[in-house]
Amino acid sequence: MRILTVSESLALRHHVATLLDDRDVDVAWECSFDRVLDRFESETFEVLLVASRVFRESQEGIEILEVLAEQCPVTQVLFLLEPSHVGMVRSVLRAGTYQYARMPVTDEELRDLIRSAWEQRPQVGTNRLLKSDDGLEDLVGNSVPMREVYRSIRQAATTDIPVLIQGETGTGKDLVARAIHRQSARSGGPYMTINVGAIPQEMVAGELYGHEQGAFPGADRVHAGRFEQATGGTVFLDEIAGVAEREQISLLRFLEERRFRRLGGTHLVHADVRLLAATNADLAALVREGGLREDLFYRLDVFRLNLPRLSDRHGDVPLLAGHFIQRYNQAYQKRVLGLTPECTSMLESHPWPGNVRELRNVVQRAVMLCAGEIITPEHLPSRLREPARAKRSDVVTFRVGTTLQAVEREMIVRTLQSTDNNRQQTAKILGISRRALYNKLSRFGIE
Repeated sequence: MRILTVSESLALRHHVATLLDDRDVDVAWECSFDRVLDRFESETFEVLLVASRVFRESQEGIEILEVLAEQCPVTQVLFLLEPSHVGMVRSVLRAGTYQYARMPVTDEELRDLIRSAWEQRPQVGTNRLLKSDDGLEDLVGNSVPMREVYRSIRQAATTDIPVLIQGETGTGKDLVARAIHRQSARSGGPYMTINVGAIPQEMVAGELYGHEQGAFPGADRVHAGRFEQATGGTVFLDEIAGVAEREQISLLRFLEERRFRRLGGTHLVHADVRLLAATNADLAALVREGGLREDLFYRLDVFRLNLPRLSDRHGDVPLLAGHFIQRYNQAYQKRVLGLTPECTSMLESHPWPGNVRELRNVVQRAVMLCAGEIITPEHLPSRLREPARAKRSDVVTFRVGTTLQAVEREMIVRTLQSTDNNRQQTAKILGISRRALYNKLSRFGIE
């Protein structure tokens, strides 16, 4: 069960996690109700637990509930109402809320409410707000730098030592980490990704090591952390440069002993896990600046795997473009066969500051816009077609005779592109509600 708690503080998330302390329960936290739809565009939650105070502060609360009810039928919305907010009960129930409880609520009542929502959730339906996958499914490339990466992956997979994966954003560090796990002797065990840079610092220790009963108010049972849950497998620590000084010490101790103490615990717990770490920062420079402990750096930097920039992978751009064309042919039910030579030249001459991720986005857009079998320059962004001229991506031209439906669809697509697929901003620019935008995306078949 995945639960998103929406509250002004972390206390509710922490409390729910301890009430439902179970390896099959994952509780996340968000402090603003206006950002809930953004979360659902990248994740799926079966239960959404909302504190009435943050809902009351939202500018478009009811609209967000209506969008969730239409686009995420598998999500049950629960409200925790403060006594002064009971007047909103009728409107939130009408907008799609499953149930509510008046504060204060006992632990038993809250646990039963969440369990009931989970058990009564619809068994059919999907989260239609989810955006396309943000990573590659396969390593693609035959350049000299990529052949070196493949060789390093095979070497790293034969040992159990820590691996430090370094590379710019968009080069595929997460994909390489998963490839190492799949080729290793631990491939049959768990594989866990932890973005330590995205976890509030006060929660890192609890996420990694777990806690004992009574470790803090509300901790009424033992909770196994991620290292303990991944025993026998691999843990991938992304954004390792974001670890605070206090957690660096405990992580160093774990790397040396493979043992740790849960929060509030006295006895040592052993965890047999393989550790992989990734960063886009220069860790050596971070050590010199005092942001990273030198001894931890040396423990992480046992086997380093450097990922090349796409601009250094000569000959790989056409291979990657073909790979993405096949992927998005399936996604959009298209039959695009390839690119014109002019398009290929444009792709190969572009510097690709966003690396493979940027290329993937460009090809996705091209396949979506292409009505025939060959991608031509007009399907590419203007920054690739006219690198030396001022951008005119804010200008859209239509031929006389274009249907209003086609015009509307194109304007939605172009606005999404100009906002980097930010749907809230797109709806604002177009002058429509987010609910209306999602309905149009569904009607026009826009991913």
